[in-house]
Amino acid sequence: MAFSDIFRNKRALITGHTGFKGSWLAEWLLALGAEVHGMALPPPTEPALFDELALRERLHHHPGDIRDASWVQDCIKEISPAFVFHLAAQSLVCTSYKQPLETFATNVMGTAHVLEALRQADHPCAVVAVTTDKCYENREWVHSYREEDPMGGHDPYSASKGAAEIVIAAYRRSYFSAPAGGVKLASARAGNVIGGGDWAADRILPDCIRALQAGSTIPVRNKVSTRPWQHVLEPLSGYLQLAAALHHAAAGEDAPRLRTLCSGFNFGPNLTSNRTVADLVQEVLLHWLGKWEDLSDPAAVHEARLLNLATDKAFHHLQWQPVWPFSKAVEHTVSWYRRTSADTGSAAHVTREQIHAYVEEAACLGLPWAIK
Repeated sequence: MAFSDIFRNKRALITGHTGFKGSWLAEWLLALGAEVHGMALPPPTEPALFDELALRERLHHHPGDIRDASWVQDCIKEISPAFVFHLAAQSLVCTSYKQPLETFATNVMGTAHVLEALRQADHPCAVVAVTTDKCYENREWVHSYREEDPMGGHDPYSASKGAAEIVIAAYRRSYFSAPAGGVKLASARAGNVIGGGDWAADRILPDCIRALQAGSTIPVRNKVSTRPWQHVLEPLSGYLQLAAALHHAAAGEDAPRLRTLCSGFNFGPNLTSNRTVADLVQEVLLHWLGKWEDLSDPAAVHEARLLNLATDKAFHHLQWQPVWPFSKAVEHTVSWYRRTSADTGSAAHVTREQIHAYVEEAACLGLPWAIK
C-alpha cells in the first residue's frame, strides 16, 4: 500500500526532528499529507537542514529535551500520535568518548522516557524506535550482522544504542506484548547514511564538503574502515514501511504478522555499497574536484573497521529493498551541496526534488510502497 494512503491526515510524531535524518523524515511526511509533530532540542549544527527547510513554521514544533521525563510524558499525552518515529539521540561516536554520561542519558534513558510516556498514555499507535547498526557486538568479521545477533558496543555511543535496544525489547515484552489494540513497537537499525544537509562534526561526508567548499584538502582519519554507506532516504523508506506495516496489521487484527513486525529490523544497502572511507572520498571527488590526505592517527579512539548489515528480514517481511546504489547515493549527495551552495535558498526545492526522484525510481523497481 502506498505511503500516501497510510499517512495522509494522520498525526505523526518525530523525536529528534531538528536533526539531519529527522528533518528529511519530516519533509517526506509533510509531502505525504501527515500532520507532523516534532519533539527535540534546537538544531545541533549551524547551518542546519531544519532551518534551511523552514520546518519550524511548517510543522508542530515542541522544543525540549527527552532527558526530561515529565516533559516527554506531557507532550506525548497532548499529541496522541498515530505514528511515532523515535530518532532523538546523541549520534556521534567521537562525542560519546568526550561526553559518555550525556550519551547514555540521551540514548538509553531518553528512549525509556519515550516508551514509558507511551505506556502511560495508553494510546494506540505504531512506533519505530531508531537505533543503529553499531548496536551489535562488533567482532570485526566479514559476514553481515543479523537481527538475532547479540547487542554490544566498544565505545559509549555503540554501547548506548545496544542498551537502548535492550530497553525497547523489555518494554515490548513487559507492556506491549499484545499490541493489536495498543502500542505496536519495532526497532530499526540502519547503516551509515549520507545525504544533503548533514553538517555534523567528525563525519566524513560533511568533512569532505566543508573542505571542498573552502578549497582545502579533505582530512581522512580512517581510510581503511568499511561501512555500509547509503543515502538517507533508504533507511527513511524502511522506517516508513515498517510503521505502515504495523498500522496495517493492527487494523486487520493480524496477530501473527504483528508478532513478526514488533521486533528489530536492519535497513542497509546492497553488499556492493560496503566500501572503505577512502572509496567514499574518491567517489565524492568524481563530482567535485579536490584532493584528500591520510591523517590516520594510531593513537585515535577506537572505531570499528568492519561493519555490514544483513537485510533479508526487511526484504521478506516488508518487501523493502534499497533503491540507489553507492555511486548514485554519492552523486545525489554531492549534487545537493553543490546546488544549494550556488543558491542558498534552494535547499527545500532540491530536497523535495530528490525525494520525488527516489520515489519514482522505487516505483520503477516495483516496490509496493511507491506505487500509487
